[in-house]
Amino acid sequence: MDGLFRSDAFRQVILTAGTMWPRTINTESDVTPTRDGAPMTRIAGGIFHMGADDQYPEEAPVHIRRVETFWIDLTPVTNALFARFVAQTGHVTLAERTPDPAAYPDADPALLVPGSLVFVQPSAATDLLDGLAWWRYLPGASWRCPQGPGSSIAGLDDHPVVHVALADALAYAAWAGKDLPTEAEWEYAARGGLDRAEFAWGNELMPGARHMANTWQGRFPFENLSDDGYVGTSPVTAFPCNGYGVFDMIGNVWEWTKDSYRATHAEPPPARCCSAKTDRSSDLEHMVVKGGSHLCAPNHCRRYRPAARQSQSIDTSSTHIGFRCVTRDPQLQ
Repeated sequence: MDGLFRSDAFRQVILTAGTMWPRTINTESDVTPTRDGAPMTRIAGGIFHMGADDQYPEEAPVHIRRVETFWIDLTPVTNALFARFVAQTGHVTLAERTPDPAAYPDADPALLVPGSLVFVQPSAATDLLDGLAWWRYLPGASWRCPQGPGSSIAGLDDHPVVHVALADALAYAAWAGKDLPTEAEWEYAARGGLDRAEFAWGNELMPGARHMANTWQGRFPFENLSDDGYVGTSPVTAFPCNGYGVFDMIGNVWEWTKDSYRATHAEPPPARCCSAKTDRSSDLEHMVVKGGSHLCAPNHCRRYRPAARQSQSIDTSSTHIGFRCVTRDPQLQ
């Protein structure tokens, strides 16, 4: 990742991104590589309209939020960065551990083995309310083997790491001296200064017929036209950055936040007293994930927007969930 930060191509993207957007963005002087080698950019605090009233009900109501100044990773954490973390710490992800049978008393014993959720494309149209039609718990699937045994991340160093549960993201953030973003910080950064715009780049999904993010083209889940050039994940700088010079806030992979999920913005945050005490528990907390993924399509999960949000149990890992980090270190302000 250090090489990515230093590369002429990457620096040029950062410095010229402002020509694409209606406001001045952070320049290279506001971009810094940090302890884990991931470049971060400074997001000046401010007020914005959070949520949406004309999309999914959980995004309502639109309300005013203030965030303080923070720094955010320019991209999701990549396979290369996560591999460095694992090499230095010996971390074993939740997907690589054997589940505790006591935490899952109703589970099929055959599934109580290390593994993770993998998207398997059906051959024909299916009920869009039946996620089991395309999700499989695949033994042996992990960040190292994203499609299960026999697969690898060879050649995917610059793709986002996947198959990371909340505990894995938090462990990485702690190692890097960072944190996960709050939902408000994440959405504020994703908007890139375009307050109340539908997308991170404006109000048109494909301005000038240009794909702006890695999402699903075709009829989900059985027809993937891959008009954007990718089936599955893509390099974290494959698509244009937003107005703050931040990449991949939309599409590619969902990203963990540190906020507990609530059904709408109007509901009070849930009490933390019932949060899981261990990595796997029968009393699972659900957190907010943001940004949508390469599996989001116009006919299903139209959540490739800054306001979009989804609930995710803390023990879940899959082929379409990753994360990025923030820091609120005043020494960097």
